[in-house]
Amino acid sequence: MINRMRIADCGLRISLLSVFVVASCVLAAAQSAIPSPGAPRSVVIPSVKEMKLKNGLTVAVIEKKGVPIVTVQLLVKNGASVEDKSKAGLANLTADLLTKGTKTKSATQIAEEIEFLGGSIFSFAGWQNSSVGLSITSDKFDQAMSIMADVALNPSFAEDELKLLKSQTLDELTYNLAEPGFLANYVSTRFTFGEHPAGGSPASIEAISRADVAKFYEDNYRPRESVLIFVGDVSAAKANAAAEKFFGVWSKQVRSYSSTGAGIAARVEGKPIVKRMLVIDLPKSGQASVNFIKQIRGTGRGSRDYYPAAVLNSLLGGGYSSRLNQEIRIKRGLSYGAGSSFAWRQDKSNFGARTQTKNESAAEVAELIVAEIKRLVDSVPTDVELSPRKSVLTGGFGRNLETTQGLAGALADLYTFGIPASELNAYMPSVNAVKNADLKSFAAANLFEGDIIIVGDYEVFKNDLAKRFPNQTISVIKASELDIDSETLRKGDVR
Repeated sequence: MINRMRIADCGLRISLLSVFVVASCVLAAAQSAIPSPGAPRSVVIPSVKEMKLKNGLTVAVIEKKGVPIVTVQLLVKNGASVEDKSKAGLANLTADLLTKGTKTKSATQIAEEIEFLGGSIFSFAGWQNSSVGLSITSDKFDQAMSIMADVALNPSFAEDELKLLKSQTLDELTYNLAEPGFLANYVSTRFTFGEHPAGGSPASIEAISRADVAKFYEDNYRPRESVLIFVGDVSAAKANAAAEKFFGVWSKQVRSYSSTGAGIAARVEGKPIVKRMLVIDLPKSGQASVNFIKQIRGTGRGSRDYYPAAVLNSLLGGGYSSRLNQEIRIKRGLSYGAGSSFAWRQDKSNFGARTQTKNESAAEVAELIVAEIKRLVDSVPTDVELSPRKSVLTGGFGRNLETTQGLAGALADLYTFGIPASELNAYMPSVNAVKNADLKSFAAANLFEGDIIIVGDYEVFKNDLAKRFPNQTISVIKASELDIDSETLRKGDVR
């Protein structure tokens, strides 16, 4: 009897082991099979209700019920692009100072009052625009609007707050200018894009006075050049009434504008991928920043090429499974991550492919980036590769619009570039309509004669770089001799 029980028990164990083994094999097989992406989902955004106040201020409202939150954003269509390069960083300082005191409230009082209401207030400036806004529960809407209007219309620009902000900005710049990635972006702004750093340089920040801030505000914060955006649990009637009550008194003269935009440049195919190579020598840097940088004229945010460019960027460097990250990080283990991006302007775009790696592998990574750019120029991607990359774009867009602040930001982007608000609902179908061949056409027409910019310990990768790019002239500037305000980027040269 005992032996039979032992035999039965042994048989049960063998059966259970077999089931476990089979189940493990099935699970392993399931895990190794990459699921195919689901069908594209659509997002329907409520219509934008728009009106204008007598002072010219545009009011845009998207009512989105379900969560008792309202985001209000005052978009000013002027940013770092209108500041003088000798005062680079002025737009940023001006925007930051809006929440640091008004004619009746100190920075501390503003922060305490918003915190008491359970909300948040923000202000910032970019290259194309400046903004101030808040997020608040809908039952505290009126009280919060009073504070925001005071911040936007009655800033004091206190001297002590400006002094503190300049000191903090300079400290941050000093730290960042020793970081290869930041330094590469900083240099590319001037070297490739012909712009100035929106965050400023040490010299330009030092040069900014309270009078400069007050004048920038007076010249550029104007109702006819601004849009007041409401998104969330607020009706159009309530939003319009609040706009009239708190911003109807805002009045400034209209300026006349002359066009300074660059014309569309002729596109020429068949040119080399790399035109110039610049190394910023940063001895004893822990890593090297490797970048392919290209300004693309004639392809602004409102261009018909915007969607092919966005899909191309997703394929090349827009996420973990993008080509650059696959090749540089996953396949070769040369970096923690590699990516690419477009910074959009009215009539052009600034493109960059970037990563950080060991100094020893900087030249190899530069070669890999160039190879991936050339691959875009030479071949058409397959549906198997491209379909998931489109899903990354549309999925990220949909998630961003789930929050009131994300939706307000997306709407602000459209108003900045003069694009109809209806484009919000056109984004997903426009992305999915991009053809595979469109990417090759865009790359062949635009991604040539770019700049390779490497920031790192040049002595470590000097020989390898010359070996891998034997026909390329390599310009070298020591980080200690760099001057972003100089025409040649070198200290002591004529400006």
